[in-house]
Amino acid sequence: MIRLAVMMYVRFPLSLRNVEDLMHERGIEISHETVRFWWQRFGPMFSSEVRKRRVVGMRSSRWRWHLDEMFVKINGERHYLWRAVDHEGEVLESFVTKTRDKKAALKFLKKSMKRYGRPDTLVTDRLRSYGAALKEIGAVDRQETGRWLNNRAENSHLPFRRRERAMLRFRRMRSLQKFASVHASVSNHFNSKLSFSSSANFKKNRAAALAEWRDLCAA
Repeated sequence: MIRLAVMMYVRFPLSLRNVEDLMHERGIEISHETVRFWWQRFGPMFSSEVRKRRVVGMRSSRWRWHLDEMFVKINGERHYLWRAVDHEGEVLESFVTKTRDKKAALKFLKKSMKRYGRPDTLVTDRLRSYGAALKEIGAVDRQETGRWLNNRAENSHLPFRRRERAMLRFRRMRSLQKFASVHASVSNHFNSKLSFSSSANFKKNRAAALAEWRDLCAA
Protein backbone atom coordinates (compact mmCIF):
# COMPACT_ATOMS: atom_id res chain seq x y z
CA MET A 1 0.00 0.00 0.00
CA ILE A 2 2.81 2.40 0.93
CA ARG A 3 4.83 1.41 -2.16
CA LEU A 4 1.85 2.09 -4.41
CA ALA A 5 1.07 5.49 -2.87
CA VAL A 6 4.70 6.65 -3.04
CA MET A 7 5.10 5.45 -6.63
CA MET A 8 1.93 7.24 -7.80
CA TYR A 9 2.82 10.51 -6.08
CA VAL A 10 6.45 10.65 -7.19
CA ARG A 11 6.14 9.16 -10.66
CA PHE A 12 2.99 10.93 -11.90
CA PRO A 13 2.00 14.64 -11.76
CA LEU A 14 -0.59 14.05 -9.04
CA SER A 15 -1.39 16.11 -5.96
CA LEU A 16 -1.58 14.60 -2.49
CA ARG A 17 -5.37 14.68 -2.67
CA ASN A 18 -5.33 13.01 -6.10
CA VAL A 19 -3.41 10.09 -4.62
CA GLU A 20 -5.85 10.01 -1.69
CA ASP A 21 -8.77 9.70 -4.15
CA LEU A 22 -7.05 6.99 -6.19
CA MET A 23 -6.33 4.98 -3.07
CA HIS A 24 -9.98 5.40 -2.03
CA GLU A 25 -11.06 3.88 -5.35
CA ARG A 26 -9.00 0.83 -4.40
CA GLY A 27 -10.77 0.56 -1.06
CA ILE A 28 -7.94 2.10 0.97
CA GLU A 29 -8.97 4.97 3.23
CA ILE A 30 -6.09 7.35 3.98
CA SER A 31 -5.71 11.12 4.20
CA HIS A 32 -3.54 13.28 1.96
CA GLU A 33 -1.35 14.06 4.98
CA THR A 34 -0.62 10.33 5.28
CA VAL A 35 0.53 10.33 1.65
CA ARG A 36 2.81 13.30 2.45
CA PHE A 37 4.31 11.47 5.43
CA TRP A 38 4.83 8.28 3.42
CA TRP A 39 6.74 9.88 0.55
CA GLN A 40 8.90 11.95 2.91
CA ARG A 41 9.64 8.97 5.15
CA PHE A 42 9.90 6.12 2.65
CA GLY A 43 10.65 7.90 -0.65
CA PRO A 44 14.39 8.38 0.06
CA MET A 45 14.60 4.78 1.28
CA PHE A 46 13.05 3.42 -1.91
CA SER A 47 15.20 5.75 -4.01
CA SER A 48 18.37 4.55 -2.31
CA GLU A 49 17.53 0.91 -3.00
CA VAL A 50 16.84 1.65 -6.67
CA ARG A 51 20.08 3.64 -7.02
CA LYS A 52 22.24 0.92 -5.44
CA ARG A 53 21.27 -1.59 -8.09
CA ARG A 54 21.44 0.82 -11.00
CA VAL A 55 24.85 2.35 -10.23
CA VAL A 56 26.54 -1.06 -10.52
CA GLY A 57 25.42 -1.49 -14.12
CA MET A 58 25.91 2.10 -15.30
CA ARG A 59 29.53 2.03 -16.47
CA SER A 60 28.42 3.23 -19.92
CA SER A 61 27.23 6.46 -18.29
CA ARG A 62 30.85 7.62 -18.18
CA TRP A 63 30.84 8.03 -21.95
CA ARG A 64 28.85 11.26 -22.33
CA TRP A 65 27.12 13.53 -19.82
CA HIS A 66 24.72 16.38 -20.49
CA LEU A 67 24.79 19.07 -17.81
CA ASP A 68 22.22 21.80 -17.34
CA GLU A 69 20.63 23.93 -14.64
CA MET A 70 16.99 24.93 -14.29
CA PHE A 71 15.36 27.74 -12.34
CA VAL A 72 13.18 26.72 -9.40
CA LYS A 73 11.45 29.19 -7.10
CA ILE A 74 11.31 28.55 -3.36
CA ASN A 75 9.06 31.00 -1.50
CA GLY A 76 9.39 33.39 -4.41
CA GLU A 77 13.21 33.28 -4.40
CA ARG A 78 15.10 31.91 -7.40
CA HIS A 79 17.24 28.81 -6.86
CA TYR A 80 19.01 26.51 -9.30
CA LEU A 81 18.60 22.78 -9.77
CA TRP A 82 21.71 21.39 -11.47
CA ARG A 83 21.19 18.08 -13.27
CA ALA A 84 23.51 15.60 -14.97
CA VAL A 85 21.97 13.31 -17.60
CA ASP A 86 23.77 10.57 -19.51
CA HIS A 87 23.49 9.85 -23.25
CA GLU A 88 20.48 7.55 -22.71
CA GLY A 89 18.47 10.05 -20.69
CA GLU A 90 19.24 8.63 -17.24
CA VAL A 91 19.29 11.36 -14.61
CA LEU A 92 22.58 10.81 -12.79
CA GLU A 93 22.63 13.61 -10.24
CA SER A 94 20.47 16.49 -8.97
CA PHE A 95 21.91 19.30 -6.88
CA VAL A 96 20.22 22.47 -5.53
CA THR A 97 22.09 25.76 -4.98
CA LYS A 98 21.23 29.42 -4.44
CA THR A 99 23.67 30.56 -7.11
CA ARG A 100 25.04 29.29 -10.41
CA ASP A 101 28.60 30.52 -10.14
CA LYS A 102 31.88 28.62 -10.35
CA LYS A 103 31.67 27.44 -6.73
CA ALA A 104 28.23 25.90 -7.24
CA ALA A 105 29.24 24.27 -10.54
CA LEU A 106 32.37 22.83 -8.92
CA LYS A 107 30.43 21.29 -6.03
CA PHE A 108 27.96 19.79 -8.49
CA LEU A 109 30.67 18.29 -10.70
CA LYS A 110 32.67 16.88 -7.79
CA LYS A 111 29.56 15.28 -6.30
CA SER A 112 28.59 13.69 -9.63
CA MET A 113 32.08 12.41 -10.43
CA LYS A 114 32.57 11.00 -6.95
CA ARG A 115 29.55 8.77 -7.46
CA TYR A 116 29.87 7.84 -11.14
CA GLY A 117 33.47 8.52 -12.11
CA ARG A 118 34.81 10.98 -14.68
CA PRO A 119 33.03 10.95 -18.07
CA ASP A 120 34.76 11.11 -21.44
CA THR A 121 32.65 14.06 -22.65
CA LEU A 122 30.63 16.75 -20.86
CA VAL A 123 28.06 18.61 -22.93
CA THR A 124 27.05 21.97 -21.41
CA ASP A 125 25.48 25.28 -22.37
CA ARG A 126 27.63 28.41 -22.64
CA LEU A 127 27.47 29.28 -18.93
CA ARG A 128 31.00 30.34 -17.98
CA SER A 129 30.76 28.65 -14.58
CA TYR A 130 31.11 25.25 -16.25
CA GLY A 131 34.32 26.18 -18.02
CA ALA A 132 35.85 27.67 -14.87
CA ALA A 133 34.93 24.63 -12.76
CA LEU A 134 36.14 22.13 -15.38
CA LYS A 135 39.41 24.01 -15.70
CA GLU A 136 40.00 23.66 -11.97
CA ILE A 137 39.50 19.89 -11.99
CA GLY A 138 41.51 19.44 -15.20
CA ALA A 139 38.67 18.41 -17.49
CA VAL A 140 38.15 21.48 -19.64
CA ASP A 141 39.31 19.54 -22.73
CA ARG A 142 36.31 17.24 -22.32
CA GLN A 143 33.73 20.01 -22.55
CA GLU A 144 31.49 20.41 -25.59
CA THR A 145 29.12 23.32 -26.24
CA GLY A 146 26.94 24.07 -29.20
CA ARG A 147 23.44 24.76 -30.38
CA TRP A 148 21.07 21.83 -29.83
CA LEU A 149 23.83 19.62 -28.43
CA ASN A 150 22.26 19.77 -24.98
CA ASN A 151 18.69 18.92 -25.96
CA ARG A 152 18.99 15.67 -24.00
CA ALA A 153 19.29 17.61 -20.74
CA GLU A 154 16.65 20.18 -21.72
CA ASN A 155 14.10 17.46 -22.49
CA SER A 156 14.84 15.68 -19.23
CA HIS A 157 13.59 18.74 -17.34
CA LEU A 158 10.03 18.36 -18.64
CA PRO A 159 8.79 15.54 -16.33
CA PHE A 160 10.13 17.40 -13.30
CA ARG A 161 8.47 20.64 -14.44
CA ARG A 162 5.12 18.87 -14.72
CA ARG A 163 5.62 17.40 -11.26
CA GLU A 164 6.61 20.78 -9.84
CA ARG A 165 3.38 22.39 -11.06
CA ALA A 166 1.27 19.65 -9.45
CA MET A 167 3.07 20.21 -6.13
CA LEU A 168 2.45 23.99 -6.28
CA ARG A 169 6.20 24.57 -6.01
CA PHE A 170 8.51 24.09 -3.02
CA ARG A 171 8.97 25.89 0.28
CA ARG A 172 12.46 24.80 1.36
CA MET A 173 15.75 23.89 -0.33
CA ARG A 174 15.89 20.69 1.66
CA SER A 175 12.47 19.59 0.38
CA LEU A 176 13.46 20.38 -3.20
CA GLN A 177 16.73 18.43 -2.92
CA LYS A 178 14.97 15.43 -1.40
CA PHE A 179 12.18 15.32 -3.95
CA ALA A 180 14.50 15.91 -6.93
CA SER A 181 16.66 12.95 -5.86
CA VAL A 182 13.69 10.64 -5.29
CA HIS A 183 11.96 11.73 -8.51
CA ALA A 184 15.12 11.09 -10.55
CA SER A 185 15.55 7.54 -9.22
CA VAL A 186 11.91 6.59 -9.73
CA SER A 187 11.81 8.12 -13.22
CA ASN A 188 14.99 6.27 -14.21
CA HIS A 189 13.57 3.00 -12.93
CA PHE A 190 10.37 3.27 -14.98
CA ASN A 191 11.98 4.96 -17.99
CA SER A 192 10.98 2.66 -20.83
CA LYS A 193 9.97 4.74 -23.86
CA LEU A 194 7.63 3.15 -26.39
CA SER A 195 9.36 4.97 -29.27
CA PHE A 196 12.59 3.06 -28.58
CA SER A 197 11.10 -0.45 -28.76
CA SER A 198 8.19 -2.48 -30.02
CA SER A 199 4.90 -2.47 -28.15
CA ALA A 200 5.47 -6.03 -26.90
CA ASN A 201 8.95 -5.23 -25.54
CA PHE A 202 7.69 -2.01 -23.99
CA LYS A 203 5.02 -3.92 -22.06
CA LYS A 204 7.53 -6.54 -20.93
CA ASN A 205 9.95 -3.88 -19.71
CA ARG A 206 7.18 -2.02 -17.94
CA ALA A 207 6.01 -5.17 -16.17
CA ALA A 208 9.61 -6.06 -15.24
CA ALA A 209 10.19 -2.57 -13.80
CA LEU A 210 7.05 -2.81 -11.69
CA ALA A 211 7.95 -6.28 -10.44
CA GLU A 212 11.45 -5.11 -9.55
CA TRP A 213 10.01 -2.08 -7.74
CA ARG A 214 7.88 -4.36 -5.57
CA ASP A 215 10.85 -6.62 -4.92
CA LEU A 216 13.24 -3.77 -4.08
CA CYS A 217 10.98 -2.14 -1.57
CA ALA A 218 9.79 -5.34 0.02
CA ALA A 219 13.34 -6.22 1.13
